[in-house]
Amino acid sequence: MRVTFLGTGSAMPVADRVQTGLLVEAAPGDRAPLLVDCGAGILHRLSQTDPGYEAVSTVLLTHHHLDHVSDLLALLKARWLAGEQRLHVVGPPGTKALLDDLLAVGEFEYLDGRADLSVREVHPGAEFTLAGVTVEAFETRHSKQCLAYRFSDRGSDADESVAGASDADADAGGDFVFSGDSEAFDGLANFADGARVLAHDCSFPDEVDVDNHPTPTQLGEALAGRDIDRVYLTHLYPHTEGRHDDMLDAVGRHFDGDVRVARDGLRFEL
Repeated sequence: MRVTFLGTGSAMPVADRVQTGLLVEAAPGDRAPLLVDCGAGILHRLSQTDPGYEAVSTVLLTHHHLDHVSDLLALLKARWLAGEQRLHVVGPPGTKALLDDLLAVGEFEYLDGRADLSVREVHPGAEFTLAGVTVEAFETRHSKQCLAYRFSDRGSDADESVAGASDADADAGGDFVFSGDSEAFDGLANFADGARVLAHDCSFPDEVDVDNHPTPTQLGEALAGRDIDRVYLTHLYPHTEGRHDDMLDAVGRHFDGDVRVARDGLRFEL
């Protein structure tokens, strides 16, 4: 399984981070990858990948906030113009209503029927297979219903590359968990326990008084004692700029695994 961080930012943009999106390939070079969330900028990021947006026929949504869904219609239109006929969207309850409402907007009605659009709604505790990957859903703590997902491993060699660099010490195998948007809490930490890699919302530094998202200390406390090899901090607001080292230290005071800051374009394999 190969995972690429397409977007690691938030609803407030910074120059080098677009909004949330992940590309999950059942195996490196998979020509039918799974797109997880589709915030602003993700369509452009997809055009920079080997599969491209033309290969993405399945989208999995964590929740329906704008910074996670705003490129959905843009993706549908780009695929239609490229001659691709199918788009399957999976997400929490309300996903069908979301798509129906978007396509009912007067200026966007011309897109309705341009593609074979199908929608599936999933609930907490559901287990299912998408794009060759087994997925399990877990409800998070956010201002809108949101699902974290655990993706099964296909057992390929592990590697990470950022601008050509790689980590030779990464272990092969294991699961990947994506928190979506969420406070840090024991239930979600337990859901991720035993995973090889966890990408977790860490939107703000400790000085910001926030709910619906965690600070680094809150995240470290929740993950303490959990068996997770590597944690990536993502969904980063501009408030975190220049504070990444402090944030890593704050998580590391409680959690003894490998903690890193995600960035757009970062890729790892399990």
